[in-house]
Amino acid sequence: MKKIVTLGEIMLRLSTPGNKRFVQSDSFDAVFGGGEANVAVSCANYGHEVYFVSKLPEHEIGQSAINALRKYGVKTDYIARGGDRIGIYYLETGASMRPSKVIYDRAHSAIAEASATDFDFDKIMEGASWFHWSGITPAISEKAARLTELACQAAKRHHVTISVDLNFRKKLWTKEQAQAVMRPLMQYVDVCIGNEEDAELCLGFKPDADVVGGKTDAEGYKSIFAAMADEFGFKYVISTLRESFSASHNGWKAMIYNGKEFYVSKRYDITPIIDRVGGGDAFSGGIIHGLLTMKTQAEALEFAVAASALKHTINGDFNLVSEEEVKALAGGDASGRVQR
Repeated sequence: MKKIVTLGEIMLRLSTPGNKRFVQSDSFDAVFGGGEANVAVSCANYGHEVYFVSKLPEHEIGQSAINALRKYGVKTDYIARGGDRIGIYYLETGASMRPSKVIYDRAHSAIAEASATDFDFDKIMEGASWFHWSGITPAISEKAARLTELACQAAKRHHVTISVDLNFRKKLWTKEQAQAVMRPLMQYVDVCIGNEEDAELCLGFKPDADVVGGKTDAEGYKSIFAAMADEFGFKYVISTLRESFSASHNGWKAMIYNGKEFYVSKRYDITPIIDRVGGGDAFSGGIIHGLLTMKTQAEALEFAVAASALKHTINGDFNLVSEEEVKALAGGDASGRVQR
């Protein structure tokens, strides 16, 4: 298997039990998670040598975050220690027509305040096959945006494939701020992953899709994919296509373009959804594994979509599934029967 590097923020997630509202809850369930950390866990589950790069405080909560990564086989050698705090996010899980809610408490976290001297990116990228980051990391601070750029530059020097999950977060920055930072970073990217909202708000490309109304016809994406590949030189442009019927019921498929051919995956009808947080990260982890190990973009995409569909059935941020389980679903076994 390959050496994979991800860069970002791991946070303490405090979620209401079951489907309780914030104002009802006397306690919160505590786990750790965050975009690139979630991708790291997925790739480690598939057998890769995965390094998560970040900065965490030296206190016990910072150590607990590191322990959570180590538990699932992620290497933490390049996590700098220091800073005052770990970011926190609060999650209220929705149901039926009531959407989930997230409240961030992440300002001035250790990674948001980290500097270039905390990391030797040339050493980190040495021998790596893949580097992954998301639009969340440059959104958290100007310093984190600079770290992202330096990491991308080092990855390019070492001929590492670079993927980005655009991951626009309106609570972190505006569309104008996002495009000012994200568009210049695209010069380093080989594999661009996102959805219809991400492409529009981060890069200024709007496909013909209405996710709220359930209209996500893949035909509306083809010209946009080609235009994005032409402008930025992407080797692959990939989009997840989510149909949101309710907080508990989604349709789920994806599309990939390699500069020559488009491929649309099979569609999954996911109901009931247990926890959709981290679903996009599970997809990114799946597509990285697929493109590294499988013969065709079609195989890679089917693996990624199946991996993400399974994540919707698992509590917490991490997608705790094996390659064999994902391949079983991608191959057509969605029965959910007990495996004996």
